[in-house]
Amino acid sequence: MKITQIRNATLIIEVQDNFILVDPMLADQSTLPKLRYFKSNQRNPLVGLPVSFHQLQKQINYALITHCQKGHFDHLDRAGVNWLRKNNITTFCTTRDVNYLSKKGIVTRAFEKNVSAFFNGSIQQISATHTTGWLTPFMEHGVGYFIKLENEPSLYLMGDTILTDEIREFICHNQPNYIVAPTGKAQFDLGAPLLLSEEDIIELASLSTGIIIANHMDALDHCRISRKDLAIILKEHHLVERFIIPNDGETLALHLPNW
Repeated sequence: MKITQIRNATLIIEVQDNFILVDPMLADQSTLPKLRYFKSNQRNPLVGLPVSFHQLQKQINYALITHCQKGHFDHLDRAGVNWLRKNNITTFCTTRDVNYLSKKGIVTRAFEKNVSAFFNGSIQQISATHTTGWLTPFMEHGVGYFIKLENEPSLYLMGDTILTDEIREFICHNQPNYIVAPTGKAQFDLGAPLLLSEEDIIELASLSTGIIIANHMDALDHCRISRKDLAIILKEHHLVERFIIPNDGETLALHLPNW
């Protein structure tokens, strides 16, 4: 199994001759609205697509969406919709999103159960909670996905979430080999963080025995933790060996544990 970090939450999973595009935000740099208004003068996304996306895009045959409604263009923007539709990409999603995506002309395949068949293995939905406090009802919370395939390491895509009791219990019980975690601490001008905070990141490492792959950084104006910031946090807490912080365009090879 390989993962290529594209930008923000967008990545490509390469497994068993399939290339799965996750949460496609494919807009050109600076063509989407700001997400902070009082202390930001930059339009999103802050960076362009890496060369690796253009190199791999013709091999993509599936997509996977964690959430996409209520204006979450950072997980599916207009360019992403057009690309999925133009290329007739079968797109896996939740039952909540299936009609929304189908109306946009995207070929959809909804997971009807909490645990569903997925290629030669299974995929499990884990609830994602996008924030706390007064913002909660205004957000689209979505899901994370736990992927288990034959002869491959297990992979948990957390989606957009803070650390919740449900996620704590899931990790402790299942111990994924790899966790893709939203470490950017996105936050609007007002309200609580929308993604993992510094404290959540440190606690996540204490709960998991696997490797944590950090993403959702350096691409949107409301993300408060950069790759550089995260590296400092991990060094201060002696967690550097527990995390991988891929650059945009970087491909990681994921391996089964030796034990």
